[in-house]
Amino acid sequence: MSRDLTLDVREIDDLNRTFELSFSSEEPYQRWFGAEILSHKPNAVDLSRLNEIGVLLFNHDRNKVIGRVNKAWVKDNRAYAEVTFDTDEKSEVIYQKVKSKTLKAVSVGYIVDSWEEVAAGKTSSDGNHIGPCNIALKWQPYEISIVSVPADATVGVGREMEEQINEKRLEKVDYSYYESQILFNQNIGGIDK
Repeated sequence: MSRDLTLDVREIDDLNRTFELSFSSEEPYQRWFGAEILSHKPNAVDLSRLNEIGVLLFNHDRNKVIGRVNKAWVKDNRAYAEVTFDTDEKSEVIYQKVKSKTLKAVSVGYIVDSWEEVAAGKTSSDGNHIGPCNIALKWQPYEISIVSVPADATVGVGREMEEQINEKRLEKVDYSYYESQILFNQNIGGIDK
């Protein structure tokens, strides 16, 4: 899954090609299954992968690595990162577009390990959200991308990679999941076709 945010280019260190950005928040994001919220409570975000091998991509394309994540952290219900652009020709093009403010959006690709489903009109276990919504209680970002078309413009980086993955899954699985569930229910209930 992924989320997008707006990039604040005032933080660029042009000499080192390094800048800080915000890549996620607790802003609700509409998915096919309803509103999704990424928790930023203590221990909710596993930043180990970003801090060990994190990369900066362009449009979530794993073949378009344009830099590295130097460090990532959570503060005030947002996740931040310091990133450095590479110096190759393709990275330079994107770097210059970020500097000129042509590209302003950032996105994050992530996986969710644990969800809290909050029914309509109910309150989440932490008391901060009213349903219907799904809260990612434990999640791990695995890449940050500079993106041309963002989904969530409330922070400096966002969600987009998993969206592309999910779109491909939905094309193939959208109805088959429900068909499988119906067959499963028929088998358990002893209902004949």
